[in-house]
This record gives sequence, C-alpha cells and structure tokens, in this order.
Amino acid sequence: MAKQARAVQTRRSIVEAAASVFAEYGYERAATSEILRRANVTKGAMYFHFPSKESLAQAIMDGQTSLVTVPPQLSPLQSVIDITHQFAHVLRHDALARAGTRLSIEGVFFHGTHPWDDWFDLTTRLLAEGQEQGEVLPQVVPRETAEFVVATFTGVQLVSEAVSRRADLRVRVGVMWRHILPSIAHPATIARLLPEGATDPAEQVARRTADAGSAGQDADTTDRDAGVTAGTG
Repeated sequence: MAKQARAVQTRRSIVEAAASVFAEYGYERAATSEILRRANVTKGAMYFHFPSKESLAQAIMDGQTSLVTVPPQLSPLQSVIDITHQFAHVLRHDALARAGTRLSIEGVFFHGTHPWDDWFDLTTRLLAEGQEQGEVLPQVVPRETAEFVVATFTGVQLVSEAVSRRADLRVRVGVMWRHILPSIAHPATIARLLPEGATDPAEQVARRTADAGSAGQDADTTDRDAGVTAGTG
C-alpha cells in the first residue's frame, strides 16, 4: 500500500510541476529538466507515468473540464453562467487551468485532438437543455452559440490577464453575460438569471475537488498496480 500511495503521489507531483512549467513557459519552451526539478522526481519515474512531454501536455488539456462541475438545482442556462465563473476562479488559483488554457490557445494539438471540444460539448448540451425548457430562444443554434461563448470567455480572460493578472476576471465575466443573455435567452428568463453567478465558485470547486479525491483515489491506485509491482514510480 505504501508503494501504491507513493506512485499516486509521484504522478500528482509530476502533473502539478508540469502544469506550473507549461503555464509559465508554454509548450515549446517548457524544459523536461525543469519539470523534473520542480516535481523532485527522476526521469525514469516521469517516463513511467508519462512517456513524453507531449503526453503530459495532453493529459493537462484533457482534464480542463474536470476542473468545474455543473451546479445542482440550477437552470441549464444559469449552469452555463456559473461554470464560466468557476473556471474564472480556477484560472486564478490553479496552475492546471492556466496551463491547459495556455496550451489550448497556443494550438498544441496532438493526434488530431481539438482542445476546445470538451468545452464546446458541455456548453452545447446545457444550451440545448435550456432550449428544451424554454429558457433559450428557439432560433438559437446551441453548438454555434456554445463556440461563441467559449471564444468570448477566452478573449475576456486574456484581456483580464493582461490588465490585472485576472484579478478582475469575475467582474468581466459578469459583464460578458449581461451582453450575451439578451440575444439568446427569453426576457422572462433573463429576469431571474444572475450574470454574476448564482453559486460561490470557490465552494463549488472545493466540493468538486473533494468528490474527485475520494472517488479517484482507488482508481489511481488500481491503474498504477502493475508499475508499482514492478518497483517503478
């Protein structure tokens, strides 16, 4: 069990170190040696968990949507709003989010994988649900609007980063939604929506982290069994 726990911790340390390096330097300038130094692991340990720098970057990009959770008991459209506020929060406090966003903006695509697809899919699903429930106007095309929302948020967070190191990002996201909602939501729906978010993003992120930790610990341990038995990691 001690070896299993060490393998899980090693992988976590590598991912966190890689995220900080990618967030700071981008993909091309990120040195494997710096990732190893920050993670305080050997090259063999890193390549056991991740066979290349590319696989590390892909893992970070693939995990972006796992950094948010759809708030329970909210309307679909309010959920979309609150998810953007959650991600605004993690961009300020989580290197994984900053790294994934930077890698995506840089256009680091591997094996034909588009880093924005998960965000497009999640937002499309919620907008379609909102349309079914009468919140979203019938002429709205959910996928088209989802891509516009994601693109707009990306631009807003880049401006916020340049102007205030994202200190004003939540305010800017609220402004974004006050401009978008009149074009996609029924007037009666707008009256009960909160562009600044209906939930505390820090609380939602903390709940998601706790749930993921308890649910993922056994899975991580199982995934590493073979390598741990071989004495690696």
